[in-house]
Amino acid sequence: MGYPGGTSILFGLVIVSLVVWKLVLGTVSVNSIVTPKAEMFYWLTILFSNTLGIALGDWTSEGTGFGGGVFLFIVLLAVIAALYFFTKISRTVLFWMAFILTRPLGASMGDLLTKPRGDGGFGLSRFVSSAVIAVFMVVCILLFPQRAGVIRAVRQGAPHRRITAREAGSWSWWW
Repeated sequence: MGYPGGTSILFGLVIVSLVVWKLVLGTVSVNSIVTPKAEMFYWLTILFSNTLGIALGDWTSEGTGFGGGVFLFIVLLAVIAALYFFTKISRTVLFWMAFILTRPLGASMGDLLTKPRGDGGFGLSRFVSSAVIAVFMVVCILLFPQRAGVIRAVRQGAPHRRITAREAGSWSWWW
């Protein structure tokens, strides 16, 4: 089956999980994850998208080299960012596109950092590469302003009103 077959199956599973989620709950927005059923669909989609991302990242790195895979996924994420800022495409669609693409970026970046130099990687140990990523994350957290999210409560029989994620009483305030 190889990478093409596995990636195709996993991509299909991501699409099926999103379509069923949309049909059952009416939305796939992460801002509406305030019920156990919505969380179930979310985590199922996450399971498929994470697995898809790793397979796609490895497959891309095999064809383009580790640096080429990282570059490709950064460019694709930049395109999605441009679509966000310059079009009216659904923010939910753009979110899921970006979310899915961060997985192969992570797989490609992990390969680039840890694979031997002779194979096109940087040859860092897992400890050092983890430290590099941790420092990068801390710098990003310090440089980019954070703000509290607001989600729309979706409860059966209740009128819609905007509430903070913390009010929702769910882990979803992280998203």
